Amino acid sequence: MNSKTQRFLITLLVIIASGVTLSAQKYQKGLIDKTIALIGNDMIQLSALEAEVQMMMLQGVTSDRNLRCDVLENMLIQKLFLTQARLDSLQVSPDNVEGELNRRIQEVLTQLGGEKAAEQYFKKPLFRVKDEWREALTEQFLTQEMRNKVAQTAPELTPFDVECYYKATPADSLPIISTQYKFRQIAQYPDKENSIMAVKERLLEFRERVIKGDKFSTLATLYSKDPGSAGRGGELGMASKTLYWPAFSDAAVSLKEGQVSQIVETPDGFHLIQMIKKEGDMFNARHILLRPEYTNADRAKAFNKLDSIRNLILIDTIKFEAAAQRYSHDPKSYVNGGLVADEQSGSAYFEKDQLKPVDYNIIKDLKEGEISEPFETTDNEGRSGNTVYKIIKLEKIIPSHVATFRDDFSVLQNEARNKLAMEAIEAFTKKKKESTFIRIDPVFQHCPFLKNGWIK
Repeated sequence: MNSKTQRFLITLLVIIASGVTLSAQKYQKGLIDKTIALIGNDMIQLSALEAEVQMMMLQGVTSDRNLRCDVLENMLIQKLFLTQARLDSLQVSPDNVEGELNRRIQEVLTQLGGEKAAEQYFKKPLFRVKDEWREALTEQFLTQEMRNKVAQTAPELTPFDVECYYKATPADSLPIISTQYKFRQIAQYPDKENSIMAVKERLLEFRERVIKGDKFSTLATLYSKDPGSAGRGGELGMASKTLYWPAFSDAAVSLKEGQVSQIVETPDGFHLIQMIKKEGDMFNARHILLRPEYTNADRAKAFNKLDSIRNLILIDTIKFEAAAQRYSHDPKSYVNGGLVADEQSGSAYFEKDQLKPVDYNIIKDLKEGEISEPFETTDNEGRSGNTVYKIIKLEKIIPSHVATFRDDFSVLQNEARNKLAMEAIEAFTKKKKESTFIRIDPVFQHCPFLKNGWIK
């Protein structure tokens, strides 16, 4: 367990021991489990609230009001939707619940440092934590299904409705559309074969040195290209195998403690792995990461090639689109004449924050129709990306502006739809709150709830 986690746990224990929460909520008789709210046929237990608070604090969630009061109000709202979900016989997929449960458990185990540390933190066996969280997640999934169902009761919007929303919304409340760029690119990767061979030879040399008695940790500190672990002798810390690339995890868990792997390739580069400790689906290992490195000669070769292509385009011997189809190494854009599209949305327009800093620094100085000089950057593969050389043609700039009905209809449509959905959810919550039996423990009756009507 790292020192930051230890300090956090010590602070939490002091808070609990003193009977005071982070937000000055006081329990007069300590943290004995009890029912703190009745809502319809459901109860909310103090232990359930504390478990949620613990999880939120572990994830770094804070509140500028009262964290426990915020959590309680959210739990009360959830119970309203949950009751209706049961009445409507809504169902959730057990596979989805288990998937989310496993993700959260692995996240906690990684942060706390394994099962034993987690059981110490939650003061109960891990199987009990799982059972409690499974029930809570099932309720959360049902609640979300019901919220979605209520949101869908909002009326459909016509273009006229969107226009009315636009005209009725003050200008200073309309969304701001950031500057957007549409561009094409021609990419050239350096010749990787020789560089990869050099990396593998270096790692084989390191492996031989470890076998002969050199310390793996010393070599990792001196040579690993992973800045996050090199300073710790390559040690990664106890973590779930699901956090790593499958090839890395598979190689690591096949090792015995102290054993060193063969060379392992992942999108991040090439690794040597030394197992430190295994615990179920978690392990702690050291690794040395090396990536192919390219020389000035590799860079000059690619720049000369791109410069020649650029000159052919400038003298109109070939169009940029045709040149991209013929010469670009980027499989995702060359088929579209070099047009770059967002992999998630499919949009050809990018805001500044969606671009790599190097690419943005080139694009921001171009005018529409201009083609950049060759430059070096990285692609989107792995965590750090692979070296690639490019030229870019800026197709279009849409300057930052307040959303307009003519140019940003889809943005305004989403805003208007979300507004109606939230109004439907608010109306449902208010109606159910008025018709549902609700009793809250006196300890929480002075909470600064965001919505009125909880205290009756």
